Amino acid sequence: MGTISERTRKNGSKAYTAQIRLKQKGEVVHTEAQTFDRKTAAKAWLKKRETELAEPGALERLKAEDPILADVIDEYISTSLKAMGKTKAQCLRLIKKHPIAAKRSSTIASPDISGFAKDMKNGWLPEGEEDVFEADKKILVRQPQTVGNYMSHLGSVFAVARPMWGYPLDKQAFEDAVTVTSRLGIVSRSNERDRRPTIAELERLLQFFSERNVRTPQSSPMAKMILFAIFSTRRQEEITVIRWDDYEPEHDRYMVRNMKHPGQKIGNDVWCALLPEARALIESMPKPAAEIFPYNPGTISRNFTDACKLLGIEDLHFHDLRHDGISRLFELGWDIPRVATVSAHKSWTSLKRYTHIRQTGDKYAGWKWLPRGGSTL
Repeated sequence: MGTISERTRKNGSKAYTAQIRLKQKGEVVHTEAQTFDRKTAAKAWLKKRETELAEPGALERLKAEDPILADVIDEYISTSLKAMGKTKAQCLRLIKKHPIAAKRSSTIASPDISGFAKDMKNGWLPEGEEDVFEADKKILVRQPQTVGNYMSHLGSVFAVARPMWGYPLDKQAFEDAVTVTSRLGIVSRSNERDRRPTIAELERLLQFFSERNVRTPQSSPMAKMILFAIFSTRRQEEITVIRWDDYEPEHDRYMVRNMKHPGQKIGNDVWCALLPEARALIESMPKPAAEIFPYNPGTISRNFTDACKLLGIEDLHFHDLRHDGISRLFELGWDIPRVATVSAHKSWTSLKRYTHIRQTGDKYAGWKWLPRGGSTL
């Protein structure tokens, strides 16, 4: 009924996972697992749990009162009335494949949750799966901010399991794990970056992608999307969902559907003010597809990252283009309410970090790459 598997951690130490699987009529009806540093401890736990589960009615009681975490996640997904974004759903499905998801709710303690966070930090990933937040498929170490994203989504399950369904998931155990992993640097909130591309860096990138489009016309128009990111202040995933039907040049605006938002993604459709430079880029695009920029956001990010590596441009992310575009508006003398019409910040608090920027004029004035009407980039 029970098995013990041995694996070597990245630091060279051994881990022993004791797993119990109960079958009825050839189907698995119950599974749970626990990981130990010593094989003797794993054997002792396995023997104890096998004895407990052999008692009459034990399995029925477990099913009714103490489901495994994977089942709680399934119930959370299926019963949530609040529409769930694709990223969160993918994240929860990935968590279900971690050993912690096979544990009974009542057995999950702070060390288990901290261990999950540590595994995520060390690059744990099921065979054949891709990380939800990282573009690199060969992940060895995740950033603390990425681990924090996974913990945040797991925390939403812990927050509702007991008050909603009476399942014995300990919310305090989760909060203790967050405290511990935060202090150890395993998880953290996203850092505010101040990196902005220089004119020289942008010219090298734009030249590189323009020459690539000449050689391979079927490749994505990265030069246009880089410029659009700056002059629209849009994220790459937002750029790729803007539809021709949602573009209203007569009103100097366009809509971004399901825009990223901490509390709501699905249904968060936002109208954004349209700058002349962004309009010129839109007008230069062909119209065979429903979307103006019908490309994969992950591919955009990888193309940008690969080009930066090839050109020797260090520590520049595609998202930094949005930061540059917002900073430019403040340099033009715009105030927070006006900038928010372009950036689509619902909370002006996020824009207060830019208030130190002094009015210096437009750094792109007269620039040879500045998008204009009839742009042919």
